[in-house]
Amino acid sequence: MIGSDEIHQFSFIVDSISSSQVAIRNIERELLCPACKELYTHPLILPCQHSICHKCVKELLFMSLEDSTDVSSETSTPGSPRVRIQSPSIERIDRLLRSASHRTSFVLRSRGSKRNSLTPRITSLSCPGCLRDVDLGERGMNGLFRNFTLESIVERYRQAARAATAIMCDFCKPPVQESTKSCLDCSASFCNECFKVNHPWGTIKAQHEYGAPTTNFRPKVLMCPEHESEKVNMYCEICRRPVCHLCKLSGSHANHRVTTMSNAYKTLKEKLTKGITYLISRESQVKTQISELEILIRRTESNGDRAVEEATYNFDKLFNILEDRKAFVLQSIKSSQSTRLEKLQGQLEEYQGLLENNGLVGYAQEVLKETDHSCFVQTAKQLQTRIQKASESLKTFRPAADSSFEDYFVDISREEGLLNDLSFSKALDVPQINTDESRVYNNAKICWSQPNDSGFADGYILEYKKLDKNQDPSWNEFETTSTSKVISDLDLNSSYCFRVQGLKGSMCSTHSKEVILQTPPAPVFSFLFDEKCGFNKEHLILNDRRNTVESVAGHPLLLGAERVQVGCYMCLDYIIGDAGITKGKHFWAFAVEPYSYLVKVGVASDIKLQEWLHNPRDISSPRYDQDSGHDSGSEDVAFDSSQPFTLATIGMRNLFIPKATNVSTTYGERVLPLPARIGVCLDYEKGKVGFYDATNMKCLYEREVDCIGTMYPAFALMGGGAVRLEEVITEKQLDYSQEM
Repeated sequence: MIGSDEIHQFSFIVDSISSSQVAIRNIERELLCPACKELYTHPLILPCQHSICHKCVKELLFMSLEDSTDVSSETSTPGSPRVRIQSPSIERIDRLLRSASHRTSFVLRSRGSKRNSLTPRITSLSCPGCLRDVDLGERGMNGLFRNFTLESIVERYRQAARAATAIMCDFCKPPVQESTKSCLDCSASFCNECFKVNHPWGTIKAQHEYGAPTTNFRPKVLMCPEHESEKVNMYCEICRRPVCHLCKLSGSHANHRVTTMSNAYKTLKEKLTKGITYLISRESQVKTQISELEILIRRTESNGDRAVEEATYNFDKLFNILEDRKAFVLQSIKSSQSTRLEKLQGQLEEYQGLLENNGLVGYAQEVLKETDHSCFVQTAKQLQTRIQKASESLKTFRPAADSSFEDYFVDISREEGLLNDLSFSKALDVPQINTDESRVYNNAKICWSQPNDSGFADGYILEYKKLDKNQDPSWNEFETTSTSKVISDLDLNSSYCFRVQGLKGSMCSTHSKEVILQTPPAPVFSFLFDEKCGFNKEHLILNDRRNTVESVAGHPLLLGAERVQVGCYMCLDYIIGDAGITKGKHFWAFAVEPYSYLVKVGVASDIKLQEWLHNPRDISSPRYDQDSGHDSGSEDVAFDSSQPFTLATIGMRNLFIPKATNVSTTYGERVLPLPARIGVCLDYEKGKVGFYDATNMKCLYEREVDCIGTMYPAFALMGGGAVRLEEVITEKQLDYSQEM
């Protein structure tokens, strides 16, 4: 960070950026002051190692001073209004800071090492970069280093931004020429002629250091801010800042651990180099993550817009329901009101007729004036009935209608509670990929399910990518409404990563746990069990689809079971596939039931198989003993050479590796747990057969095989047991097309 070393460090950073083809204009984000959000202007390095513009530090200190003044004013005159200065001038900031620094120095001199309450407010500020309070020390901002490296990078950025604007010569007479170089010692820019005139050959000025035209000049040597006449030549590892020898001898860094500037430069340069190298090496990963973020941004925008539309639709739906109910309730109330008013109005008119000279009473009084007896009797009879009813109604007065509308009160307490509790629905549960049901061969069938007691989503997005450094690691997406999806055209002997997420309306769940599945090392070979070649119908049972074979005792043994006193010696029953292999590399998979007593799996040659069938050995006889008891392995070789089969043994929930003739293996190395699915891979040209855990495509055992003629998948069973071929193995044409 001093002299030419600082220039070399700056050049190293610029060269690293240039080598990665990152234009200087693309680093603007790193060149913005966290306080003013503009390009740095004379940046200062705070103790927390963040940089802030010189003027921003002044403003932050001024605000601290102003807050202190306001607090004092409020304490002395609580009723006085506060007047805030929104945009203080730089001159006023300098004046206030100088006066505050003077007062602070006076207090420190008068009180020794004790600080008054004003000191922390003036010499401490909150860093906009890390939001922590940093103490600037007794010297305040005068003790801060100027970040010349950052300042140079900002200047280069400004030059790149104004590339069309030339820097003119500072010494030309009109017309002024464009400068071609800048002298770092003179802090000025020159054209070629002016540079020769001002730097004549043979003088001291001819030895000045110059560079490309610039308007940003900085001192060639970094001086200590506490001891202005001393150069910094050490680095404090505690404070993480350059210091001079006086700082170490008697200054504030006397008890701190320091190192030479060259060691600090070397250490920081190595760390920076490693960091830049790592970032450049991860460029493809960064681009992939950028692509994922861009996809997430687009998905967030679309899902957010869809959520707004759905929320608006749902609330409009509620508003419409409320408007309909409101119209119905108001109409019912008004209809009841009209009916009641009609009844009460009629009753009112009837009672008004009972008044004197009104209505019924008035009419009766006029009838009483009639002197003709016959006419009076004719009219008075009906009138008497009405008068009598009116008299009775006066005794038992009852309004014709109820004025209360309690029955029409709308109770919304429950609905109000529901509306107040109205919020977003429960987040979708994360689906889980079912590795037991998922299969990966030439094609991949990925199955998943929702957690227990979880509602189903409207759809799902299945994503997968190939785990290969040489290919684009971006995710491929498939959208489906079912809980399974078939993916075709996968590369052989490759690892793929799968994940799924649920969709419901505008909601989407988080991604499921990523599952890595391996494709087989060779194309899938399709076949069924052959029921013709050497098939023992008494001991083996095939299902109708010929993809499952089961070993049973058979009727002859059961019929003679009463003669069995000690035990029974049984032989292996063989069965092969109905399709053979004459070239290439092929793979097939199957499952052996855990209860199986003894099962052998592998391959068989048709030539050796014919020899075996024509000249069989009665190995079921107790007199035939293939093992003399010697553990030399020679008998195994002789026996293997005579067999038409190359098989691995399965039984008692284990897979047994055959004993090698030239390798000493322990019992534990030869006995492996039985995989859920077993795979066999035959390479005809290389003459090798391998046995795999088909769940993760891990090779468990591989051996050489004599590939003569046509090679068939072969199986042998003894005692109770069963073998079931995988579905994709039994189909000549994969039936995934219906699901795709």
